[in-house]
Amino acid sequence: MLSFFKKKSNDTSKLKNDGLESTVSSSELTNNDTPESTEEVETPLSIHPAASISKEQMYVLRFLNNELPLLKANQLSLSGIEWEEQPEGLAVSAFVRNSVDKELQLGEVRLLLINEEQQVKAKHVFNMKELGNLPAKSSRPWTFMFPAETLAPAVHLAKENWTLAFDLTSTKHELDLAPAWEEALPEQQKEQLQKIVAELGDPNKNELNFTGLQANFAADGQFHVTLLIRNGYEKNLKIEQLPLQVLDHQKEVIAEGQFTFEDFEVKANTTKPWTVIFHKELVTKDQPDLTTWSVRVEG
Repeated sequence: MLSFFKKKSNDTSKLKNDGLESTVSSSELTNNDTPESTEEVETPLSIHPAASISKEQMYVLRFLNNELPLLKANQLSLSGIEWEEQPEGLAVSAFVRNSVDKELQLGEVRLLLINEEQQVKAKHVFNMKELGNLPAKSSRPWTFMFPAETLAPAVHLAKENWTLAFDLTSTKHELDLAPAWEEALPEQQKEQLQKIVAELGDPNKNELNFTGLQANFAADGQFHVTLLIRNGYEKNLKIEQLPLQVLDHQKEVIAEGQFTFEDFEVKANTTKPWTVIFHKELVTKDQPDLTTWSVRVEG
């Protein structure tokens, strides 16, 4: 819910929005196909019905909103107010402005937090339905929490002249090779893996799944299984433990074991190939039928 961090003074000479403004055509995010026009539109303040705002905060919000430039008709805008570090990440407040002549409700949208040098400090998908219905020609203050794992530590973010923006680019699911794989694999095999990843298509949104790629027994009886670990989240995922089963053509478990990892990460929206080795004592079936096989994560 709405939260404002530092107490902005009622001294109007000190009141200002710390962030810049970014605008997009409403058709980019909604089914409103009316084009932008040269008509200039005011966007009066609109408070979420469930928000509790003090008289002092209301004064500040009205003043800051009145300082914003007019929008063109049929635009959506994010106008940055301020940001503050929180234990769980970076809290960014902004006015979400609607210059369309009708009420709008947004769905899941990826937002970017960008510094003055146009470097991305954070990127995260937000469920904009939480803002409620945005009235026609309105400006609604809101706080967006970028989780700590979405922040780029190397990118400096000043307190002023940053931008909160809608990310309208399509994110392509890509192959992510560990450094050892990148060094060891010949280009032909890398291209083959990229082709397999492309043919599989994107995993479901906010899903981590495991697809079997190759399985064979070594001379010493150990069972080598290469997986494609597919991350459908918009954030990097760390895997510490993986309880894994392998099923043969008859859907019978032929090997199972618990694998522990150190500093193992699958980047956002990527597929990472990895090989796990089942020691001989973890194999539960002799001479399994591997005409087709699958992997399953337990627990």
